Amino acid sequence: MLSMTGYGYAERTAETYQLGVEVKSYNNRYLEINHNMPNSLSQFEQAIDARIKEVASRGHVELSIRFKQLSSDVLLHVDHVAVERYRMAYDQIRIAAGLPEGPKLQDYLAAEGVLVPIREHDVKEFEAPLFAVLDEALVQFRQSKVHEGEETKKDLANLTDGLQEALDGVIAHAGTLELRLKETLVARFEDMLGSKGYDENRFLQEVAILLAKYSVNEEIVRLKTHIGSFRHMLDADEPVGKRLDFLSQEMNREINTIGSKSIMVEINQHVVAMKDCLENIREQVRNIE
Repeated sequence: MLSMTGYGYAERTAETYQLGVEVKSYNNRYLEINHNMPNSLSQFEQAIDARIKEVASRGHVELSIRFKQLSSDVLLHVDHVAVERYRMAYDQIRIAAGLPEGPKLQDYLAAEGVLVPIREHDVKEFEAPLFAVLDEALVQFRQSKVHEGEETKKDLANLTDGLQEALDGVIAHAGTLELRLKETLVARFEDMLGSKGYDENRFLQEVAILLAKYSVNEEIVRLKTHIGSFRHMLDADEPVGKRLDFLSQEMNREINTIGSKSIMVEINQHVVAMKDCLENIREQVRNIE
């Protein structure tokens, strides 16, 4: 089980460059990758995303790459044709304006196209170290997701135990529901009819109607099945966050139905306990990939 929360960082310093890669992620319904890196490295974006997708299937992932060249690879080329054209233009301006002096050095330096920067090295030279540092960061990133996921798994297992315990309490009291209904009906019949007695067949019909209305056996069976499936998914090696979330919704539906049908205070108390456990479960499931 992997958490959607993770962090990894790696860096490398060589004679000609410094490189640092940071990866962190938060909860998100789908996989979303945001990049913060120099434009010179943007050509590697798709390959970087492919590496990230190998260790993350869901979550909001923030990738930050810091890259600095320690020695300049820029060569300056003087465009002699541009210089000559600017000289001719400056002479025409000087004559037209009646100026005694011609252009100065700073005028040529400020002119566009006179000095042309040329990079001596291709950014492809930094591809290998970039992905080496990225892989180091992603190893840490996945390890943190695994560690966080294991802690979440333990908590979910404990919460599921609490949910099962509360359900067992419901099951124990649900068995006395028929007896409670009979006692209630007998008391009402005797209160209304006194010593006149009552029709036993009609009485049994009323009990059957109330049992059909208030019985929670079907909900209990479905809830037990959902809990069993939930436990099984906790041990899965694949991403199960979405399925756990779906199961949580189904369990919530059954618990709410039990609560709405229950006429016993004892059952209602256990329903409250189940709701509390399930709310904590749903909160934790949102962290699972």
